[in-house]
Amino acid sequence: MKQITWIAVALMSSLAFADGHKELAWDAALTGEHRSEGNKARDAARRPQETLTFFGLTPDMTVLEVSPGGGWYSEILAPLLKDHGRMIAGHASPNSSAYGRRSLGGYLQKLGADNDVYSAVDVRVMQPPAMPLNVEAGTVDMALVFRNVHSWLRAGSADASLADIFRVLKSGGTLGVVQHRGTDGMGLDQMKRTAYVPEAKVIALAEAAGFVLDGRSDINANPKDTKDYPGGVWTLPPSFREGDNDREKYAAIGESDRMTLRFKKP
Repeated sequence: MKQITWIAVALMSSLAFADGHKELAWDAALTGEHRSEGNKARDAARRPQETLTFFGLTPDMTVLEVSPGGGWYSEILAPLLKDHGRMIAGHASPNSSAYGRRSLGGYLQKLGADNDVYSAVDVRVMQPPAMPLNVEAGTVDMALVFRNVHSWLRAGSADASLADIFRVLKSGGTLGVVQHRGTDGMGLDQMKRTAYVPEAKVIALAEAAGFVLDGRSDINANPKDTKDYPGGVWTLPPSFREGDNDREKYAAIGESDRMTLRFKKP
């Protein structure tokens, strides 16, 4: 599979809008007052514009963000989609766990703090296999999974989650995945413990669900990441699990090395 760089995809996207199609309002989404300075500062490591361009986002899509957590990506997606598209946030059930309640509660507070920005966000429970997403099959243009594959592996729900995503996507729809990239040969227990998952493992899981790999990019790669920390990926920023111990060392490494994969539903 030929690797497509984000630069080429950005060029194709700009050409696609030459026929009068409305462009994505990147400036308002990335620099708006609804975003904290801390979150804006992480754009350098997470490269949201380049990543979403690589996935092929357009402003009129119906987009599913799977397990949005505190909403770092939601605060970018929501203003991009609010005028012409729709955003579905597939969050944990309020009855799933204490963590799930805290996460969902914080997310809803974010949405409530600026209803104008988040007016296109439709929050739904998504916790397969017990609670699949209550969205009609074949109605979603794009599903986005940001650093959640290791959580699926921990919960034993990877197959069910990908099957649920496959169900709701349209034929030709896109699954975009960003995940902490592990090394080949890692065992499942190590993946669960460290949150690093080999790229081949993610591809195999997606293909088993029926998806076809359509592109891969090093937009979010970080060759400084040695992936051998006792505390797993959380040793690195922004978590700094080790506290002040070797903090400057880990800060110099930066955020984790991440794969960026684009799949299609046939």
